[in-house]
Amino acid sequence: MSKIKVLRIITRMNVGGPARQAALLSSELGKKDFDCVLLTGSLSESEGDMSYIAAENGIKPIVIPDIGREMSFLNDISAFFKIYNIIRKERPQIVHTHTAKAGSIGRLVAKMCGVPVIIHTFHGHVFHSYFSPLKTNFFLTIERLLASLTDKIVTISEKQKDEIKQYLRLRTDSKLALIPLGFDLHKFLTDKDESALQRELNISKDALVIGIVGRLTAIKDHATFLKAAKEIKARNTGKVIKFVIVGGGELKDSLMKLTADLGLKDDVIFTDWRRDIDALYRVMDIAALTSLNEGTPVSVIEALASARPVVVMDVGGVRDIVEDGKSGFIVPSGDIRAFTEAVTVLINDKDKREKFGIYGREYICRKHSKERLINSIMDLYYSELKRKKVI
Repeated sequence: MSKIKVLRIITRMNVGGPARQAALLSSELGKKDFDCVLLTGSLSESEGDMSYIAAENGIKPIVIPDIGREMSFLNDISAFFKIYNIIRKERPQIVHTHTAKAGSIGRLVAKMCGVPVIIHTFHGHVFHSYFSPLKTNFFLTIERLLASLTDKIVTISEKQKDEIKQYLRLRTDSKLALIPLGFDLHKFLTDKDESALQRELNISKDALVIGIVGRLTAIKDHATFLKAAKEIKARNTGKVIKFVIVGGGELKDSLMKLTADLGLKDDVIFTDWRRDIDALYRVMDIAALTSLNEGTPVSVIEALASARPVVVMDVGGVRDIVEDGKSGFIVPSGDIRAFTEAVTVLINDKDKREKFGIYGREYICRKHSKERLINSIMDLYYSELKRKKVI
């Protein structure tokens, strides 16, 4: 029996969960009954590049620079016809798209080419907190039309599944498949001494480190993290506290200015994107998330796998990976006072930090292993192929 051809399309291989998933799925499924082709677009200047993840997984993507994050009529039309030619050449039985732009163009082309099975994964969504009401309604209209062309819509958390069903006005769950993210967590499960990295970052051995990982963009709301940092510092806990912001993005300059305006210049460290992300989690004592909207936050999964307690805002699929009072604290979105209180509790209670960390690591290893992800995606593919009488 010949292998089943899968064309996986992702808008860009920028730092984040979607790129990790696309590379992992292409690599692991390629070891089984599937012949996988990964197609990706280009990065913007402010984004961290994660294309090395594909290389580490033995994947060489086909790059179409015209597929970009921003809307561009000429580029989108060019990308449409380039994807069309690739589909006609590869003749996949499955087209699986990830992220919005790839999902829009990829699903339209796949339908035009008569691809038997069309699948799209929502890693997050832009249906609130990203754009103006007018622009949001435009994207909603497009996504509702695309849903009619899609055989299965994959969501990555229970809450996201409910939101997508509501926003796309789906009457039943028949088009929806809930498949949580999965990762190769091995490097996060290793406990190593990171004294050299602490010295590099100018963090003293006695300092307690609170870190946040994510793109420096409005939706991640690092401003709230910094305002909370000022409140935490003002509490005079008697400990040396450092705040580490890992990531890059268009708001870096404004966030550095805010840091100075808040009087935190000596307390906050910006690291940009780094490949040794596992080491950075090991330097942290507490990991944070202050986003306004999320799908399933990969940074929280990685922090928990690293046995670090978390303090997170109650958005998106956070409650699917964090158990409040067991692996961390969940506070209302945008509530700086509640966030500060939760962090302060962990600062003052080392035993609780360790207990939360152990519990969180065990929970994440059960729910978010790469083996569970691969098995779930394979089951979905076979189910849809059989339903469409392809196999």
